[in-house]
Amino acid sequence: MRSADRIGVTVRESADGHVAEVTVQGPQVTTHRVRVSRAENERYGGEDVAALVKRSFEFLLAREPNTSILREFDLSTIERYFPDYSSQIRLAR
Repeated sequence: MRSADRIGVTVRESADGHVAEVTVQGPQVTTHRVRVSRAENERYGGEDVAALVKRSFEFLLAREPNTSILREFDLSTIERYFPDYSSQIRLAR
């Protein structure tokens, strides 16, 4: 199963942007809450938030199992762990 087929994303608006609820199917199903501020959305692509979060999880799953991904985080947190995230996520569009 491709990583994109394993990722479900629902998005709702919040005070400073959006909150995405993410479910990742795998040997163990995991759920995650990702906060995406308006500034982060612009910085990482300025596109549909659900698409950005899905691509971000594809990026993460290429580097670690879903059980290692934080359960709740701000989108920019990814860049602290993976410095190439910003450049890679823009290329993946």
